[in-house]
Amino acid sequence: MLHENPSLVDVKQEVLYLVAKAEFEGKLDEAVDRIPYEIVPGPLPAFRCCVYKEREVVRERISLARNRNPLTGEPCHNTVQILPAACEGCPITRFVVTDNCQKCMAKACFNSCNFGAVTIERDKAHIDPNKCRECGKCHQACPYHAIADLQRPCKRACPVDAIGMDENMRVHIDDEKCIRCGHCIASCPFGAVSDSSRMIEVIEALRSGREVYAMVAPAGEGQFGPGISMDSLRDAIKELGFSDMVEVALGADYVAYEEAKEWAEAKKEGKKKTTSCCPSFVHMINRHFPQLAECISTTVSPMAATARLIRARHPEAMCIFIGPCIAKKSEAGQYQHIHGDNADLVLTFEELMALFRAKDIVPKPKALENQQGSRYGKNFAKNGGVMAAVKEAYKESGAGDELSVCACNGPEECKKALTLLKVGRLPEDFIEGMICNGGCVNGPGSLKPAAKSAADRNKLVADMDDRNISGSIDMNKDIHFEMHRDRKDAAK
Repeated sequence: MLHENPSLVDVKQEVLYLVAKAEFEGKLDEAVDRIPYEIVPGPLPAFRCCVYKEREVVRERISLARNRNPLTGEPCHNTVQILPAACEGCPITRFVVTDNCQKCMAKACFNSCNFGAVTIERDKAHIDPNKCRECGKCHQACPYHAIADLQRPCKRACPVDAIGMDENMRVHIDDEKCIRCGHCIASCPFGAVSDSSRMIEVIEALRSGREVYAMVAPAGEGQFGPGISMDSLRDAIKELGFSDMVEVALGADYVAYEEAKEWAEAKKEGKKKTTSCCPSFVHMINRHFPQLAECISTTVSPMAATARLIRARHPEAMCIFIGPCIAKKSEAGQYQHIHGDNADLVLTFEELMALFRAKDIVPKPKALENQQGSRYGKNFAKNGGVMAAVKEAYKESGAGDELSVCACNGPEECKKALTLLKVGRLPEDFIEGMICNGGCVNGPGSLKPAAKSAADRNKLVADMDDRNISGSIDMNKDIHFEMHRDRKDAAK
């Protein structure tokens, strides 16, 4: 049961926890009907109009926790999904005339409307929602700013205009436009947008006795509290049943080393390149700037590099990425026509915490003794970190000149840089694209926003040794695997 004043985060995490617990016990099928009543015992509602609606929202969240579309029951194609029962409370009429209206003689709002939706009534102007086409011209024309734009938060947050409304004014997502960034999830005040989970498949793999490896993203430090190092997480993750854990910071070092070589070659040829680490940024290019697809670095992401590194030693290993990124769930589904190309499944930090709670595991503070990646690899999680790491690898290669890189922080900066690249006016040679503002440390699957985890993270990173990128890779020089999607080149 939730506490007296539950938040969206509480409800989501409680559903993930109870579903994970039931699956570990082998009793999920019988628990599905019980969990809504366990979370919402009634008779009074805690956070919606009635207990029946609350329980329906919980049922839909259970579906997503099992990777099922709440409407169809089919496996989710897009990891970002709408919870129909939760989609409520948003204004149906986007443009509304406020009491600031002066009923002025110029009638700018009336004259700007092409659809006859604006009328001037006794006290103020009025907008007929049945005629309004939400063009916004009246809002722009009003000299008193008396017409409020009450655009839905999810639609306002979407950087690629993938959020629309159906004939009943319910939200739907255009899968072909969606870049899986999760901005809509973070913005919806009713929790009506959420991500589907593959944690049931992870639990099944752990229970089967398979060789399962965890790969924890560089954003992991600071997420689980002060002093919870990667060694702390490794111990807790192994207690869950994983064979071992590898830091994705190590894969990031490989990416920086290989991308420095690729960028140096592109620079000689006068070509411009973009990073390939952020899957939402890659989606943005492929779906909204397709003519720039050939500019995407062929170097794989740190997640894919780490999976290939693990399988170079353990060919039959199942690799599970754990991080703050929802878009990684879509990346793990790509390039799988060749076995071993990428992670098999992805968990967010929220889902990992649900697994810990289900097994009564609490990560304990522990000094880092088994450091696997450099600070450069670790800082891939922050905006500008990829750029800094590639520049360092470029310098370590003996290059005497500088790389000119545009580090884009958030979707608007990414779109601006890509637009300049599209029209041939980008001054820099390379683009680092991060769709989440501030980088992966602000990913939608985080337990804490970067502002709350920064102090713990900074202390943990400061305690790492000063190995450089080449030194990090040399520690694993006996491992050979390919670092490019097209498999034409290899990091040996």
